[in-house]
Amino acid sequence: MNRITALIVLCMTLLLALNTAIAAEQEETVTIDIPEPTRFVSEHSGRFNGERIDYQAVAGETYIRDLEGEPRASIFTFAYTKTNLTEKEVRPVTFIWNGGPGSSSTWLHMGSYGPKRIVVPSDARHAGLPPYPVVDAQETILDVSDLVFIDPVGTGFSRALGENEGKDFWGLDEDAESMADFIATWITEHGRWNSPKFLLGESFGTTRAAAVAKLMEEDRSISLNGIVFVSQALDYQGSTPYVRDNLVSFITYVPTMAATALYHGRVQPPPESQEVFLRQSREFAVNEYLPALFKGNTITPEEYIAVRDRLAYFTGLSTDYIDKANLRVQGNRFVKELLRDEGVSVGRLDSRYTEDEIDDLAAQTSRDAASDAISGAYKASLMSYMRSELGVDWNRQYLNPADPGLSSNWRWRRVPDGSSWEPAYVNTAHDLSTALRINPALKVLVASGYFDMVTPFFDAEYTLNRHGIRAEQVEYEYYQGGHMMYVNEPSRLELLQDTRRFIQAQSPSR
Repeated sequence: MNRITALIVLCMTLLLALNTAIAAEQEETVTIDIPEPTRFVSEHSGRFNGERIDYQAVAGETYIRDLEGEPRASIFTFAYTKTNLTEKEVRPVTFIWNGGPGSSSTWLHMGSYGPKRIVVPSDARHAGLPPYPVVDAQETILDVSDLVFIDPVGTGFSRALGENEGKDFWGLDEDAESMADFIATWITEHGRWNSPKFLLGESFGTTRAAAVAKLMEEDRSISLNGIVFVSQALDYQGSTPYVRDNLVSFITYVPTMAATALYHGRVQPPPESQEVFLRQSREFAVNEYLPALFKGNTITPEEYIAVRDRLAYFTGLSTDYIDKANLRVQGNRFVKELLRDEGVSVGRLDSRYTEDEIDDLAAQTSRDAASDAISGAYKASLMSYMRSELGVDWNRQYLNPADPGLSSNWRWRRVPDGSSWEPAYVNTAHDLSTALRINPALKVLVASGYFDMVTPFFDAEYTLNRHGIRAEQVEYEYYQGGHMMYVNEPSRLELLQDTRRFIQAQSPSR
């Protein structure tokens, strides 16, 4: 290579390096353009609990930000706030979410607490074909509290922003942090720091509410007035029936199996009343069934037979089946076994429902009768209501079900990767206990359905009567429904009235 050729090669190399450096610098300075939050605002009026309420509905985004003020995520909510305020009126605000993880707020929004509601059969029949009636929900609690229905990241219209990804928010602690950040942002933007504040969650939403309560009370100095648990799920050991060696779940499911067997006419002889029967089932589970399971193969034949026969009575199952199960009746198999001779299974979310599945020989159900009966109606009602009443006209997809990647990327670990960790059941009861200790005036309302085979009502009692939780800070209410007890019309009315009373009692006037 001569000197001229070498010089040309050197120049070209330097030029290429310079262009690469410039490109890299430009790439580093590129910022993702994030538009202002999208919001749809409308004005409404209605009568709630006999009182006329003028209210503003805001269906829209709120951005949660990092310490530098950069948006991390868009949290979409449906917020209903009273506008015809009386002089010096200080309105409570209730933050409401569903569970999953990965559920939008559709169920609580359109089934119970929103100003409009879907009407489905109250007696556990299939909702049928559209159109589905959406009517005024005059019994809801808008007379005593403003309402903010929250869709977590990856559900509804809520999304991660900028360089953040959905999986940055998909975890037990990550999710709770984002919800606590949202609440702090919302009360700041709306000047509601001194308003009475409530959390209301359903199912995993109660898991979340306990974790959020601890974050708010301990880390953010935001005092709560109350928490409402709809279908409590704090310590998952008592609601995990598919783990064969989990003795706790065998105990916690007995009263719900008893309620289900009684509802479907499988208890002989019929008991004096449901109340007496369920009290007896609790006593049997703790005083007879638990000791028998604990003894294992050291149990005497006489005690085995006595416990087996009593378990058959309370569950409506045959002694032959219980013998084959070696006294270990799993809740997830019970829903298939109870009415097997009729060729139908009962629902998990609500065991009043039944469904004729294809495989009558399977050990457990492949679908859920309750979910299949009402899910389509609930989604249709929300999508129709958003456009026709709230003016939501957006080309963004409303995720219900959630982002397909949420479930597979969800992080249950509460320790950093690489840290030693003994796998354990999910449990945020300790978070609730901490929040209640920090704020001794804080109270919890626990709403449970008798026919909930996902989060059994006896598990709520078992969980909240321990973990260092003071009994005087928790109250229990029970309903003739399932996981979404508000599907049953009398239960919906009772749930709303109980919630209204609770909010009024926990919102002292100054």
